[in-house]
Amino acid sequence: MCSPHHKPDGPQLGTSRRSLLRNAGLVGAGAVAAGVIGTPTAAAAPLLPPGAEARSAEPGRGRPDPDSPRFTLVVMPDTQYLFDGQSIHPEPIEASFRYILDNSADENIVFMSHLGDLTQNGQKNEFDAISKAFELLDHSDVGYSVLAGNHDVGSGGNDQRGNTPYRDAFGPQRFRKARTFGGASPDGYNTYHLFRAAGREWLVLALDWRLSAAGFAWAQNVIAQHPGTPVILTTHELVYANKPGDEAQLSGYGRQLWDKLIAGNDQIFLTLNGHYWPAGRTTRRNDVGNDVHLHITNYQNRYYGGAAMIRLYRFDLARNTIDVETISPWVMGQAGSRLNALERQEIELTGDQDRFSVPIDFEQRFSGFAPVPARAARPASRMLIPGTVAYWRFDSAQQDGSPLSDSERVTDLSGHGNDLVKATVPGSPADALTWSAEFHPDQPGHGSIFFTGHQNPLQGAYLQTVPQAPLNQATFASGYTIEAFFKLPADWNSRNNAWAALLSRWGMSGEAKKTGGDPEEPVATLSLSGGRELQWAMYPLNRDDSVTNWGHELPLDRWWHVAVVNDGRHTTMYVDGCPVVRNPSTVANGITTLGMPWLLGGYEYGGKLDQVLHAFVGDVRIVDRALPVGAFMTA
Repeated sequence: MCSPHHKPDGPQLGTSRRSLLRNAGLVGAGAVAAGVIGTPTAAAAPLLPPGAEARSAEPGRGRPDPDSPRFTLVVMPDTQYLFDGQSIHPEPIEASFRYILDNSADENIVFMSHLGDLTQNGQKNEFDAISKAFELLDHSDVGYSVLAGNHDVGSGGNDQRGNTPYRDAFGPQRFRKARTFGGASPDGYNTYHLFRAAGREWLVLALDWRLSAAGFAWAQNVIAQHPGTPVILTTHELVYANKPGDEAQLSGYGRQLWDKLIAGNDQIFLTLNGHYWPAGRTTRRNDVGNDVHLHITNYQNRYYGGAAMIRLYRFDLARNTIDVETISPWVMGQAGSRLNALERQEIELTGDQDRFSVPIDFEQRFSGFAPVPARAARPASRMLIPGTVAYWRFDSAQQDGSPLSDSERVTDLSGHGNDLVKATVPGSPADALTWSAEFHPDQPGHGSIFFTGHQNPLQGAYLQTVPQAPLNQATFASGYTIEAFFKLPADWNSRNNAWAALLSRWGMSGEAKKTGGDPEEPVATLSLSGGRELQWAMYPLNRDDSVTNWGHELPLDRWWHVAVVNDGRHTTMYVDGCPVVRNPSTVANGITTLGMPWLLGGYEYGGKLDQVLHAFVGDVRIVDRALPVGAFMTA
């Protein structure tokens, strides 16, 4: 018998796994009565629910959406016990293929990868049967890959072994007309496949059970010929887990694959293999320090030889996540009353190694070989839309990291004279405010300024409008849009940096005769709470108390865009173009002023400076009307 996690090498011509199941007492009367165990030939009783076998597998279900950020890769591990000598049961694998066809549109299924050991003994009759089952995918133009496992071709030798029933059935000739087929190695045992999803090309490398030196060279050449394409490597043996719940580790041959091919090719970000059980996974760092996710999936040790279970790898580039689910379409497709006790356990596997999520920042992970080009800078003149009253940007020719001098003046590019000048907290270092080359990817100006303020003790430097600036008097009775790009650095903390303002207005509400709130707070401020929530709190012209819009917690070390939009009656806050939930319905008209300057990076309380921002700030624009999202600086 097999060890707990390793199968015997080579085709096995002796006792089938089904007899082992019977001998182990795993077959109940219900299973026998249903005709699901021990049927000796391919003429077995139907295993699908009534009418299921009549479902069409013809084209017409539609091709995958190549631009959607969400798509699904289906993975099918070892199916060998379904094709074992004279014990041939294609129904479960056909059910899995029909699931792919029937759900191709809803799931945006782009490809299916089989991980080898299609058959138990590598015999022609076994391959004839499974080859016919795969015609369901062939006839419906579904892209897929297969590869040889040790039970398909024997454990001796490598991909130079010559002809086999496997190659007769699943050699390159089978894929010649497939739209996803890229090519094959000269021996016919290694193939690569290309599909488009999430607006880009992806490559599946399907490698033989044992690569020769020529096989390694071929695989390396395929990757080299697709330098900007992320690669999913599939093979039969790579990692294994000793027992359920253990972290997977490289096998002896897996170590060769890692050292000779995977570690040195940053494009390989995910590997999938079968052969061993139980299921497991691990993450390793490649030669450039990036994560490679290595997964083993194999269910042949489960009831009915795994019943052609499939893994659904649901890629979601909008969420930077791969959600993984393991299901048995064959069991799912049977009427509930027909399920025996063991089948009910196989509908869906929910253990930590069978249902999980993998967080991947795809843009960052692929940046080493396929960087997303930065959006070109846009001239300031394009940002001066009608109603622009102030526009500041920081794409200075100054060296990255150089301090702003006390004499420097940031010009208001709108031409209205709302220039900014530097103000420094006494005792602060000279580099408390510096020029930076960093910027938001959608920012018009390619640069920013870096505030290094904190409260305990109060230190830092900020900018404020000059005393004669028209902006100081503006009340915005007809509405306004205030926009800013910013990033909170990784060392931001609530103890020192909470309640600093991106933009605020000098002047206490009490001095403005506003009696409904804290008389010492400023008349307007766009601040960040201790929970890194944006807060737009201001006293409108039509009320004695303040009206506040609240954002949500923002992750550190990431660029953001915020817009506060007032249409003359209501104010809406947007983060990255999305409205936040806590936008009040309170009527708020205009912004109260005492004719005093605006502060960029400074916050006043009780008539004196109370906090200085710790953040990068990019372009800032103020418009005296409500703008739609499509007119924001990110558009």
